[in-house]
Amino acid sequence: MDRRSLIKNAGIAGVLAAGAAPAVHAQGANVRWRLASSFPKSLATIFGSAEMFAKTIKALSGGKFEVSVHAAGELMPAFGVVDGIQNGTVEMAQTASYYFTGKDPIFAFGCAVPFGLTARQMDAWMEHGNGRKLMDDFYAKYNIKSRSAGNTGTQMGGWYRKEIKSAKDLKGLKMRMGGGLFGEAMQKLGVVSQNMPAGEVYQALEKGTLDATEFVGPYDDQKLGFNKVAPFYYYPGWWEGGAELEFFINTKAYAALSPEYQAMVDVATAVAARDMTAKYDAFNPIALKSLVADKTQLKPFSKDIMDAGFKASMEVFAEHEAKSPEFKKIHRDMRAFQRDQLLWLRFSELRFDNYMTTAKI
Repeated sequence: MDRRSLIKNAGIAGVLAAGAAPAVHAQGANVRWRLASSFPKSLATIFGSAEMFAKTIKALSGGKFEVSVHAAGELMPAFGVVDGIQNGTVEMAQTASYYFTGKDPIFAFGCAVPFGLTARQMDAWMEHGNGRKLMDDFYAKYNIKSRSAGNTGTQMGGWYRKEIKSAKDLKGLKMRMGGGLFGEAMQKLGVVSQNMPAGEVYQALEKGTLDATEFVGPYDDQKLGFNKVAPFYYYPGWWEGGAELEFFINTKAYAALSPEYQAMVDVATAVAARDMTAKYDAFNPIALKSLVADKTQLKPFSKDIMDAGFKASMEVFAEHEAKSPEFKKIHRDMRAFQRDQLLWLRFSELRFDNYMTTAKI
């Protein structure tokens, strides 16, 4: 794909119209960056977003701007990328920001919070609401500038070794969770939260040191083989209505770029983000059908569980609001935006989608 097509596909044709990209192609100095991901290469969707970014920026710059992409563990541990960016060890990272709520719970808003925004709502809040500004103001403490790396869409509720019929069945359950405020909500329901990289989960389930895990959705989960050791697959993942993956960029490294190269970074991240989300929408239905054919037991969470999860989540938000004015400001802004989105949804896609699920097409 040539440079013009890449920029057009990213929806930022103005960069090319302004003549920025050709000027850099002719005059820009060579730039070499390193990008550390929190994910393994086996996850073609998520890790593939980082690869797409590197491929795109190389094409845009005519090979003058190259980014080497490194899977979790190659340069640093999966959960070490924020420190790597903050310290300038690498120029970029690709991660899920809620992995770092141990540093500050506000990190969760860059990815997903319980009963939060869907993929399109998150994109709207970040790019045309206050989301990106609020989060980048927060990330500045860590020398980070953020860009979307793509969104998984609404996730599944995870894999369980036994049936979960009501909130009572969650008590004492040892469950791997991706991180964030979800873990705090589940702890209120009696779940023993475990945070570990995806590559370690299968063996933990197989050995029984874990009772359950949540990860993403059918396409990624099938690759990781969770259905072979935990047959019950629940939905929806109320803690991740639309999990946003992010590119973290060292602010000094970005500032050192020419305006043309900065524009290329922005374009390349947009291309990568769009590609990831489209892959999930394309591949998840196929994988889900395959999992069900392989005897996966697909089950909805009961209303009892959803209600208990909602109550616990709201308690967690209230507790953090009481401790942090910054948390409260970002949370309240997101919820105000969400209310308008839900109002619009009632008259648009919700009604349309509900009808189409019963129509014979």
